[in-house]
Amino acid sequence: TTNGGLIVDSGKFDWEASGKFPQLVDEDPSYHNISYTRDVGPAAFVTALRTQLLRDTGAALAPFNAFLLLQGLETLSLRVERHVENTKKIVDFLENHPKVEKVNYPGLPSSPYYDLAQKYFSKGPGSIFTFHVKGGQDEARTVIDNLEIFSDLANVADAKSLVVHPATTTHQQLAEADLLACGVTPNQIRISVGLENADDLIEDLKLALDKI
Repeated sequence: TTNGGLIVDSGKFDWEASGKFPQLVDEDPSYHNISYTRDVGPAAFVTALRTQLLRDTGAALAPFNAFLLLQGLETLSLRVERHVENTKKIVDFLENHPKVEKVNYPGLPSSPYYDLAQKYFSKGPGSIFTFHVKGGQDEARTVIDNLEIFSDLANVADAKSLVVHPATTTHQQLAEADLLACGVTPNQIRISVGLENADDLIEDLKLALDKI
C-alpha cells in the first residue's frame, strides 16, 4: 500500500579520507558554500540529506503513509511466516514436477546457496524465487497465461501471489548474451508467493503446467 524508509548513520565514517565523496567534502554552492565534513563534522551525512535531498525532492513521509506503515508493521511477522511457509510447499512441488527443469531457491538442499541460507536466514529465505519449465519462452508464457490465482505483475512481496516472465519484462532491455550471463533464460518464470492457501496455489500451478 505504501513505500517508506529510514536512514541510519553513526557519524563515524571518514568521508574526506575515502576520497570518493566530493559532494560531502567540497563546498556546496547551493547552500552558502558549506562543506559538510568541514563545518558539521560527524553530522555531515545527515545534514547533506536535509539540505539537499529533503529540500530538492521533498523526501519526507506523508502522515497517511506513516499510518499505513504502522498498521502493516503490527502483523508483518505473521505475514512473513505465511509467505515462507507457502513458499516451502510450492518449491517442493515444483522441484518434483516432471515439466520443471529446475527451481532456484536457496531454501532447497539442491541449491548451491543452501548452506549460506541456513546460516543467515534461519527462518527461511523469503518468498521470491524463479523456476525453469522444460521448453522455451512459449512454454513459460503458456504457464503464466493459464494461472488464475497468480497475478501477472512485475512487483514483488505483495499480499497476493505474483508471476512474471523476466526475459520479456524486467530484463527485456538486455541482449540475449547478457540475459544468459545473469541467469535469465527464455524458459524462466519468477514467482512472488503471497498469503493465499498453499494448496490452492499449488493446484493453480499444476493446472497451468498441464497446459504445456
